[in-house]
Amino acid sequence: MSGEVKLSILMPVYNEARTVQAVLKRVLDVDFPCPVEVVIVDDASTDGTAEILGDIHDERLVKLRHPANRGKGAAIRTAVGAATGDFMVPLDADLEYQPEEIPRLLEPVLSGEAEVVYGNRGFGSHAAYSFWYVMGNKGVTTFANVLFNAYIADLETCFKLMPLDLLRSLRITSEGFGMEAEITGKLLARGIRPFEVPITYRARSREAGKKITWRDGVEAIWILSRIRLSTWRSAPRRAKTGR
Repeated sequence: MSGEVKLSILMPVYNEARTVQAVLKRVLDVDFPCPVEVVIVDDASTDGTAEILGDIHDERLVKLRHPANRGKGAAIRTAVGAATGDFMVPLDADLEYQPEEIPRLLEPVLSGEAEVVYGNRGFGSHAAYSFWYVMGNKGVTTFANVLFNAYIADLETCFKLMPLDLLRSLRITSEGFGMEAEITGKLLARGIRPFEVPITYRARSREAGKKITWRDGVEAIWILSRIRLSTWRSAPRRAKTGR
């Protein structure tokens, strides 16, 4: 099956001058079991990221730029519009995730076991940004499991590998980090349960550029609730029968 599959790696970038070159080198050095392209969307960076990207050349790279900052969700939508792969996986440009582990997510796809694969982060003292960050992630994930009668381990993971056409069909509208909850909520609402594989994760600190906040957790809960409510409203009602 590997000869029939092309993978699009979608990379939203905003002010990642310290790490973007290293991330791109690592992902381009990976020995993938299938053809890949890396679709980079610079979300109007102001720290020299654009200049760094301009100096990197590889036939597998597709480089795009937003004229104004719009958020991670908007950057992913732009990348999806330009992608040409059969499957896609996002990759943040901050070195929290390991590009070398993407082939691990491909294994269930290439073996025919799954079409949607999530990377499940193992949080530990060396991997967690803070206690409240981990608890917030677990809280949002538990909330989704209760709403959709599912059991997933990591809703907010960046590593969400799935068919590109499936992602397009979800019609994601969130502009920022809320896209993570929207993608998962819409998958669960369709009865799609991701296949999960363990991955390595090293969260950076706020000082090093961590952008997500507690407000994003509140937004995630709102998005999940809205999706669940819409499925209840659209569910067919039983016709009343007379006695």
